[in-house]
Amino acid sequence: MQILVRDNNVDQALRALKKKLQREGVYREMKLRRHFEKPSEKRAREKAAAVRRARKLERKRQERDGAK
Repeated sequence: MQILVRDNNVDQALRALKKKLQREGVYREMKLRRHFEKPSEKRAREKAAAVRRARKLERKRQERDGAK
């Protein structure tokens, strides 16, 4: 990953770096790796996330179809 520093503006470059790291999911990954997670906990977490995504997608479909 590379961030260019323009006009010696380190603050702006740092903000850009943080934004890129956030988008790539590096902070989430660091948080998850802070402690060991049992495989059963990992499966449960991933399944719950999949359910949330599915419900969100269904809500969006309902809004789109209901608006027509």
